[in-house]
Amino acid sequence: MEVDDGAPSIFSSGVRSATVPLKASANVSNGGVSKKKRKKRENSLVAPSISLVPAAAASESDGELEEKSRTFEDLGLSTWLQLTCKELGMVRPTPVQQGCIPQILNGKDVFGMAQTGSGKTAAFALPILHNLAENPYGIYALVITPTRELAFQIADQFNALGSSMSLRCTVVVGGMEMTAQSLALMNRPHVVIATPGRMKDHFISDGDMVRYFSKAKFLVLDEADRLLEVGFEGELRTILQSMPTSRQTLLFSATMTGNLKALHQLSSDKAFFYEAYQGFRTVETLKQEYIFIPANVKDVYLLHLLNSLDDSVRSLIIFAASCRTCHLLSLIMEEMDVDTAALHSMKTQQQRLASLSRFKAGQVPILIATDVASRGLDIPTVDLVINYDIPRLARDYVHRVGRTARAGRGGCAISLVTQYDVELVHDIEKTIGKKLEEHETVEDEVLKGITEVYKAKRVAALRMMDSGFEDKVKARKELNQKNKVKHELNQEDSEPGTKKRRELEDRNTKPGRKGKQELENNDTKLASKKSELGENIANNVTKESDSELDGSRRVKGKKKKFSDPRH
Repeated sequence: MEVDDGAPSIFSSGVRSATVPLKASANVSNGGVSKKKRKKRENSLVAPSISLVPAAAASESDGELEEKSRTFEDLGLSTWLQLTCKELGMVRPTPVQQGCIPQILNGKDVFGMAQTGSGKTAAFALPILHNLAENPYGIYALVITPTRELAFQIADQFNALGSSMSLRCTVVVGGMEMTAQSLALMNRPHVVIATPGRMKDHFISDGDMVRYFSKAKFLVLDEADRLLEVGFEGELRTILQSMPTSRQTLLFSATMTGNLKALHQLSSDKAFFYEAYQGFRTVETLKQEYIFIPANVKDVYLLHLLNSLDDSVRSLIIFAASCRTCHLLSLIMEEMDVDTAALHSMKTQQQRLASLSRFKAGQVPILIATDVASRGLDIPTVDLVINYDIPRLARDYVHRVGRTARAGRGGCAISLVTQYDVELVHDIEKTIGKKLEEHETVEDEVLKGITEVYKAKRVAALRMMDSGFEDKVKARKELNQKNKVKHELNQEDSEPGTKKRRELEDRNTKPGRKGKQELENNDTKLASKKSELGENIANNVTKESDSELDGSRRVKGKKKKFSDPRH
């Protein structure tokens, strides 16, 4: 991450040359997957709307014995917060809470790195509420998070922890009415949780918005690794410029990236760095398995896997790589009379909230989602994560499987691996330092349901076309491509002298009549190719179903066994 002298500083002091020493470190055990069988749990689908990390999250490998004996009172929190934590089942603070809360109470900027499910949200929420209770006013804190769903979950946790003080908390995310959000911000809530894009829109469109935040004491960047990725620079720049320089800045993340390392080196002297992070690692209580299958019968294996689950699995999340796949799977499940909820970015915000609420309340036991659900969501009843599509990046795998086996609980992750995913799995295993175990299946039993599954898939594909969903996918791809090109051009123009140099080049190479005609002809050819490509995409759905069905029949006829090429 490049930082120029004119850019706003993440940390309030603006010091850019100091290196923050490693002031805290908690070693995370990285042994093999636990072999103990999980005790059979009641088949209850009722999940609370909020879950805070209980004391059980502090494992034997986290910190010294002296640290494990510390209480919330030892951390300096108010008595009312100690009682609230006890009521919510938080008997003892987790290592990240022990390390960060006292430093935040002392007024330091904090950089917190810890695994998923380690209690990072409470690590910044508790000290914010402690200070707010001593000097209550709004707007006191702004929390920025990359996804809408995570924003609502953080709000739930703030409301639960601040229930004794009549906390006023507002969520500001895209997909909701901006006017209503502006009115809510005008009323000066104590805590604002927002996604960067929508918060930037409010700062730009409302001249009074900077004044509303002029006395804010805290700026929190949750899932900071994602926020500092390419695409959020403009939003963060506007937010940082609009916040008071006297603020206290808190950054929390489960994974370390190059941008975070650079920021660590550029952060101010008073920043405290807590690290319980040793690379992209998964917790010991998570059992990780794979099924190696041919790509054209992946849906058949998925349905067989769901039908073969025992009663100990209370709820599960299926991760897909795209909105299209996610929506198609939900329609297939509907045709197969399997109760599911779908969560992806092509749904309206109200639909997304409704899907998540139904899943968290236990009304449906299965959530089919894209990576919008891979970060931060904490639902205690999730006992299983299925990777229908293998993620391209190992860190995305870590975040996905981190939705289960949280806070010391057990859990399982099963990945459906095709012949095209082998290298991705190798990269994941190398990154997490563990080998995935093979999940045993009987191929003949699986393929018995092939006709029924493919009939459901064909109907689902036709429903997608009739509803116009495929057209929406195509339009979004074109828009994303245009935005990508625009962003790249803006990046080039931001480099010193680039824009002026381009203007000079354009001036010296203006095309004549012949050159203009060639450009127009090229544009016409390009438009024709795009139209032809769009027709191919639209026709591909039915062809794909036909070819997959033919291929699956060949598989069934030959009774071929697919072995893992890694062995």
